[in-house]
Amino acid sequence: MQTECSPKQYEFEAIGRRAVVACFDGGNITSNAGGLLLGQVDRGLGLIRRFARCFRDRRDPRYMEHQVETLVGQRIFGLALGHEDLNDHDELRKDPTFIALAGKLAPVLRSDCAVAGKSTLNRLEHTPKRYGAKYHKIECHRARVDALLVDVVLGAHDRAPREIVLDLANTNIPLHGMQEGRFYHGHYEKYCYLPLYVFCSRYLLLARQRRANVAGSDGAVEEVARIVAQIRRAWPRVRIILQADSGFCIDPLLSWCEANRVEYVLAWRAIPDWKRRWTRSSRRPRSYACVRANRRGCSAIFGIASTKVGAGHGASSARPSIRWTGPIRASS
Repeated sequence: MQTECSPKQYEFEAIGRRAVVACFDGGNITSNAGGLLLGQVDRGLGLIRRFARCFRDRRDPRYMEHQVETLVGQRIFGLALGHEDLNDHDELRKDPTFIALAGKLAPVLRSDCAVAGKSTLNRLEHTPKRYGAKYHKIECHRARVDALLVDVVLGAHDRAPREIVLDLANTNIPLHGMQEGRFYHGHYEKYCYLPLYVFCSRYLLLARQRRANVAGSDGAVEEVARIVAQIRRAWPRVRIILQADSGFCIDPLLSWCEANRVEYVLAWRAIPDWKRRWTRSSRRPRSYACVRANRRGCSAIFGIASTKVGAGHGASSARPSIRWTGPIRASS
């Protein structure tokens, strides 16, 4: 009986004078070719190489198949190309683009592929704090990673600018499953993460992942203090202005700015007229802060009443409620 063989190519209806043919002799084909452009950009910046230096590798070099720089680069390129799950790398390790980005055409030892799989990358991400696991021998120094983003911004300028504006913000990352650390956020009305960001113009200075059961301003004082200190070590005379929305208008942050010569421009929520009046018979707010803002010879005193609403159990809202305690007294 004659065996039915599939044709080597399929012909479809022609378009004008062009023939439309489908065939299967293309070899290994990738849909991630855009990663080659990212690789060229990184070769010029050296960002992944500098990021890999933030790790400490305690593995025996005689039995190392994948270098830390290769592992870090594979994970970063995968995220940039839309492959967030580590499971994807069991197939991506055979992708021609990732092989080219790793700079390895063949494995060094007995590995079946030149690029790492999901298990190796998983051990990279779950680094121990200090010699904490037998099979996790790559340690990440968080302080070096935090300083790296600021160093990149400092190195991007030929000379120190006269003034910079630090934009402090947070946003929500919606979660659609039972991810670790998921919490419901009352303001965004969804389960999400609540990362903290700091930008300087178009440069990223901080991206800190946080759970959504914290206040929007949680950790802002510590992060701003670290970033400002690192900037002033390189640019001691630069004028620094902090810009943020009403969720960061808290007394600890404003007091720190005034004590460390950092000017600030913060937003205030719109307040209905009935909230502008406060009498002794009214219920006192849970916490009260009297903040004095100085700007070019003009001063004004505002009253802030923050209540715990909107961010879930035991957390305060990203936008605290504000209540005037009396008329604004301004002088110029």
